[in-house]
Amino acid sequence: MKAIRSIIVKPRLPQRLRILEELAYNLWLTWHPEAASLFRDLDPALWEESEQNPVRMLGAISQEKLDEIIQEEGFLAQMDQVGQDFHHYMTESGTYSFLLERPLDFQIAYFSPEYGLATYLPIYSGGLGMLAGDHLKSCSDLRIPFAAVGLLYQKGYFRQYLNPDGWQQEAYTENDFTNMPVQMEMRDSDDPLTVDVEMRGKPVLVHVWRVQVGRIPLYLLDTNVADNAPEDQAITANLYGGDREMRLRQEIIMGIGGVRALKALGIRPSVFHMNEGHCAFVVLERIRWLTEEFGLDFDSARQAVTASNVFTTHTPVPAGIDVFSPELIRKYFTNYAHSLNISIDDLIALGQENPGDPGQVFSMAVLALRFSAYSNGVSRLHNDIARKMWRGVWPKLPEINIPITHVTNGVHIPSYISEEMASLYCRYLGPRWIEDPDNQKVWERVEKIPDMELWRTHERLREHLVGYCRERLERQLLSRGAMRSEIDRARDVLRPDALTIGFARRFAAYKRGTLVFKDPDRLARIVGDPQRPVQFIFAGKAHPMDKQGKELIRTVIHYASRHDFREHIVFIEDYDIDVATHLVQGVDVWLNNPRRPNEACGTSGMKAAANGALNVSVLDGWWCEGYNPDYGWAIGAREEYEDYEYQDYVESQAIYNLLEKEVIPLFYDRGPGGLPRGWVAKMKSAMRNICPTFNAHRMIQEYVDKGYLGSFVRWRMLAHDDMAGACELALWEKNMRENWHYVRVSSVKILDGLKTSVRQRVGIEARVFLGPVSPDDVSVETCTGMLDSEGNFLNQSSQNMEYRGAVEDGMHLFEGTVSFAHSGKFGLNVRVLPSHPTMSDPHFMGLINWG
Repeated sequence: MKAIRSIIVKPRLPQRLRILEELAYNLWLTWHPEAASLFRDLDPALWEESEQNPVRMLGAISQEKLDEIIQEEGFLAQMDQVGQDFHHYMTESGTYSFLLERPLDFQIAYFSPEYGLATYLPIYSGGLGMLAGDHLKSCSDLRIPFAAVGLLYQKGYFRQYLNPDGWQQEAYTENDFTNMPVQMEMRDSDDPLTVDVEMRGKPVLVHVWRVQVGRIPLYLLDTNVADNAPEDQAITANLYGGDREMRLRQEIIMGIGGVRALKALGIRPSVFHMNEGHCAFVVLERIRWLTEEFGLDFDSARQAVTASNVFTTHTPVPAGIDVFSPELIRKYFTNYAHSLNISIDDLIALGQENPGDPGQVFSMAVLALRFSAYSNGVSRLHNDIARKMWRGVWPKLPEINIPITHVTNGVHIPSYISEEMASLYCRYLGPRWIEDPDNQKVWERVEKIPDMELWRTHERLREHLVGYCRERLERQLLSRGAMRSEIDRARDVLRPDALTIGFARRFAAYKRGTLVFKDPDRLARIVGDPQRPVQFIFAGKAHPMDKQGKELIRTVIHYASRHDFREHIVFIEDYDIDVATHLVQGVDVWLNNPRRPNEACGTSGMKAAANGALNVSVLDGWWCEGYNPDYGWAIGAREEYEDYEYQDYVESQAIYNLLEKEVIPLFYDRGPGGLPRGWVAKMKSAMRNICPTFNAHRMIQEYVDKGYLGSFVRWRMLAHDDMAGACELALWEKNMRENWHYVRVSSVKILDGLKTSVRQRVGIEARVFLGPVSPDDVSVETCTGMLDSEGNFLNQSSQNMEYRGAVEDGMHLFEGTVSFAHSGKFGLNVRVLPSHPTMSDPHFMGLINWG
């Protein structure tokens, strides 16, 4: 039997306590512990029972408790101070200036399939969502004009539990939106704001909810609407759930529905940022919007959309890319293609690496790359991998010129710092470590923290972590129906004073969660040393369909149950933000051993470093550019292997050697008062060097400088006079593509001979035949670089050549100079590229001719 009406009941707070409701519905609370402590102090037991969810807690707290707290002057004074700080943060005047004399007024829209913001808002699964959450928090702190879009999942990602054999099981719990910090967007008529998206000839209705992340609104789309058919209500049920068709339906709602939701809200962003290819249908709906509003043809609308799109790829392996069969795209997009004034075959070709090949799948990443003037990977190494992966999109370009760059990820440090460590930072670094975390001078003040004070703070955090793990283990064993003796033993596992190593991440084959068990007897000797004990804490989920990942978890569980590991190795179930935060705050070492180069970036090690942990990691992802022997250890030396079994042997031995010869001796080398001065020196060095670089504020400012600002400038140039600039650019590109076959470098002359000295200028003259192409529409460049044994460029440096005029019909003369910074064998060539003022990268069109 179903109810005929639903009634939303909200807590009734006394006027004096109304600020608590404001705080509960703004995730500003998640990175301001003084705000969270207000709710904890209200009723500590209820705070834990509510899973530290302030909205749920306010709905459950008794009226008697509220009447009682209103008489406590100490609490009210603390609440007033937090409320004052919150209101100052929210109303602080000024906008981000983009470091320009005359600030630009424009808005950015950010799309992501998941957001990791709080444990009690379970719309995330792992690193992609955590990165998106940190992106929003730093944009809020920096006052970036930003609006975000995602999906509100009725069941979110799964809750993990293990059966007695250690095999992962999945439980899906219904999210109660009335007890979460989400609020439905309403029309003026007090009806829910609704947009519709056509799927296979019928409309699917979508409700729009809002989560406030500091100053940033996050709009979440929900198809669980009574008027929808049951199969349509289920579209937003699970994060990454269902088959390929369900994944496609989710991505249609997110991309097409998301753009429509912004339009319905009256938000008209100038720049759109797609966080992974899942969001790529944004580009199609933006084109449809412009063709409808301005009467543009597809190619003109495409120019404006592409110029103002930013795309971030996080995936270093093809298996991680969302692809769909042409038949499935045809099933859902035939009618939609008509609204774009193109055929369905043309639409399918937009997402194919080799357009028109009937055997090619439709790739969301290819669609995003083709329609984004700025694309980036998430670390320097990942940039190289991404260029290799996507050479097929630009088949005529050398790999080094593929128009993909990088912005290395960073973390929102205040979200992961323990209260104790935050207090230490505030005392010795001042408040600027929160306000200006990418300032190197601020982090230099870490040296002012007394060694003993830093160490004692860290020891208390490790002790807290051990207590947390024991409590979680006891609950895990009770739920599995374990024997009483096993449950009793869980209360004594781990030592508060032992070297503690954390390994927590998604369990996938390439992350090698069982690598340390390659030689279990050697590992047993390491952890079982009574004088220098070592312990490991594991956590992580495997994708529900990944049997290999689940097998890895079971292997860890089986080893952890061995008598010689039982007290030293534990696995914490149901890895989430809460578990991750406790781990990065309390461990001494953060272990990361992916199979290089399969880790795009990784950010957990950055969070651990901000809390004083030291990294032991393969030189992959961010550690490839962050590693320094002064504040961490490297597993291997950037090797890549074809024989995985041999690689696992070599790198497991490297881990054992590092532990036995360097990590453990340094940790247990104690001076007066039990202080490990060498270890503390490394802790300080890690904080001083990692925190100012690998933080989300620096990351956001890079996106602004490299992506957002240029995208807006291009948008403004193309959008003037009702998109006249876009129409002009479309015509220009059409002419260039039609006439590019005429373009060739006819001759290259080195004016000063084939031998030169370091830094001596060498004159270059090139004759270039352009045919009907204007010299104003090309860039002629010299390219120099070191050569390998086969005459290929190892690196490349280019310089524009000066136009000297026409020498005969269609033939033009260009001159330039080159010089070399050091001696050796260098190569030289001349190339011709298209050139237009609104192009972000001359390589983007994929047109290039060489001498």
